[in-house]
Amino acid sequence: MTIRALSLALCTVLTFAISAVAEEAKSVRMGSGVMTFETVPGWGLRPDGSSALGATHGGVVCDSMDNVYVSANKGVVVFSPEGKVIQEYLGGDYVTLHDIEIRREGDTEFIYGAANVGGFGIKFNAHTGEVVLKLDPKDSGLPNAKYAPTAITVSPNGDIYLSDGYASNIIFVYDKNGKYKFHFGEKGNELKQFNTAHGMTLDTRYDPPRILICDRNHQPKGRMLHYSLEGEFIDVVVTGLGMPTAVVVQGDYAAIPDLHGRVVILNKTNTICSILGHNDGKGLNYNVKQADWVEGVFSGTHGSYFDSKGNLYVQDWNVDGRIIKLNKIGVNN
Repeated sequence: MTIRALSLALCTVLTFAISAVAEEAKSVRMGSGVMTFETVPGWGLRPDGSSALGATHGGVVCDSMDNVYVSANKGVVVFSPEGKVIQEYLGGDYVTLHDIEIRREGDTEFIYGAANVGGFGIKFNAHTGEVVLKLDPKDSGLPNAKYAPTAITVSPNGDIYLSDGYASNIIFVYDKNGKYKFHFGEKGNELKQFNTAHGMTLDTRYDPPRILICDRNHQPKGRMLHYSLEGEFIDVVVTGLGMPTAVVVQGDYAAIPDLHGRVVILNKTNTICSILGHNDGKGLNYNVKQADWVEGVFSGTHGSYFDSKGNLYVQDWNVDGRIIKLNKIGVNN
């Protein structure tokens, strides 16, 4: 057998082996009550069983058609609801988007992202990739030497909130055209300070809505905070969460990934009503290779998002790029 023929044979065997492993994986049920889910083995993998993402340290959102946008180190990868790659925005302004949010404005959907390595915020057309806005924390005039934004969200009037969670822990606020308006917050462990304001979203469970912020490294335990749209402290929502990394709200529920390897779901009274994800001691671990992934075991939950049916997508902070689909029990998928 020639070397070329041998190589082809080995590739074929490897492809069948990976596919067989994917087929053997069984769904894992997790959660409780109305927030009970089952994993979808192999969702988002290429036909050969490999990850389409590469290293992940970002977020996930769904558009109005339930297409799934995942930010990875290399850029943004878009999947169909069935898990097939349908589009990619790679390189340039799309790399290392630590957090992403999606918003419909008129007839168009836009993605907002916080570029922690680039030190800026971005807004681009979700379907064409056209960049329409960049946000620069230096516009505030503050003398900070470094900016590393980790989270972004948008208020009903279009104001944009950009959290500098890996540097100053200041949250910068811009109008819908990207003009700097004001800022709030500072680094520390006091009641109204942030020790890594890592994630945030608009909490639409309240009227008027509030900013819900993940204070990931607050001592002694990670916590969630409410701030008004004007940047005023309201209250500590819940504490003792480990390392909350991000938050998404749908209806009366908020899903909060914890870097230790779980997703905590709060109800409207901010009581924990469900915990998703099993963990065998591999939490808070970026270096779990794909060959060592275990169905239903999360190694570093970093982002999550509900689709229109209430299914949940979870992204792990992971060297090989892991995205998990959780089908909500009782939903016709």
